[in-house]
Amino acid sequence: MNNKYKTLFEKVTLKNGVELKNKFALGPMTHISSHDDGTVSDTEIEYMRLRSKDVGLSISAASNVKDLGKAFPGQPSVVRDSDIEGLTRLADAMKENGAKAILQIHHGGAQAIPRLTPGADSAGPSSMTMQSFDETEPHEVREITEEEILETIKAFGEATRRAAEAGFDGVEIHGANHYIIHQFVSPYFNKRTDKWGEDPFLFAMEIVDAVTKAKEKYAEDDFIIGYRFSPEEKETPGIRMETTKELIGKLVEKPIDYLHASLSEVHSETRKGKYKDIERIELLHQWIDGQMPLIGIGSVFTADQALRAIEEGNMEMIALGRVLLLDYNFISKIKEGREDEIFEYFDRDREDKYDLPELLWGQLDKGFYPMPKK
Repeated sequence: MNNKYKTLFEKVTLKNGVELKNKFALGPMTHISSHDDGTVSDTEIEYMRLRSKDVGLSISAASNVKDLGKAFPGQPSVVRDSDIEGLTRLADAMKENGAKAILQIHHGGAQAIPRLTPGADSAGPSSMTMQSFDETEPHEVREITEEEILETIKAFGEATRRAAEAGFDGVEIHGANHYIIHQFVSPYFNKRTDKWGEDPFLFAMEIVDAVTKAKEKYAEDDFIIGYRFSPEEKETPGIRMETTKELIGKLVEKPIDYLHASLSEVHSETRKGKYKDIERIELLHQWIDGQMPLIGIGSVFTADQALRAIEEGNMEMIALGRVLLLDYNFISKIKEGREDEIFEYFDRDREDKYDLPELLWGQLDKGFYPMPKK
């Protein structure tokens, strides 16, 4: 290994004392490869086995906790106890080479796609019209009821129990990317006049508490709880960095073991407000103030980009997403001094199709996800 990359392979200790073997995480990526009923497929197990093999922390694709919240075709389910058998196989594959396996737990809210939900339904904090994932036309969203809000909070706790029973090392609460937890925080989505609108952080904190209680009841002390969030929205009115500073202040008081910032570019700058033009990751790290590790992510395709992200000191770990779709040996190539052999771009003529599930490869071929191209 080139000595300059040594820091990437130093161990990381989470807030609960769990030690990770290096500073790399597998970012959660939608693979659309579970069975139609959400049960785990052999295809996704092999896909996750390959992409988990060298990271310290492996995070699954977003797994829906309620049928009403299904937001992708081929989305993994953690809705029923009958899902546990397949999830156990998935956890085993993710942990095979020493990574800690994390199940990301998720609800689409307003982004749930009616053709995938019971009764062709979609519900979010407030009624609206929106277009999600692969939809060709917008769908109507109704306001979620108080009873359904409480059921959803409970479902995150039940999903945590199932994750523990399946052998996962922890869960990551998906509070980012315009899904239901993010929606309650955002004034663009949440126009309610009840307590769930008056306190935009209430829903998120109730879910954190439900997950924590489930951990205390069903898991060991070393079970990991992570929280993913999007620090800023382009929508108006929307989440601003000032909002996120307040959110972080609440999250660091909870028994959470790491925070994960969802960014399209790891060095992206704040759009507007008092923090305009400052890198978001710099602000987030400053506000967390060493109370738990921060994971950054976003458009890292080379060894030097990963190194820069860590050496600048604004995150403890770097999550890899699209580059591990292109090259699941990204980390081992760095370790073996072969970083110049990393596949950094998408080539539709590759015969092995990067060992990706057929449906996921098809999405890359159509340009569904931004990729460097040959």
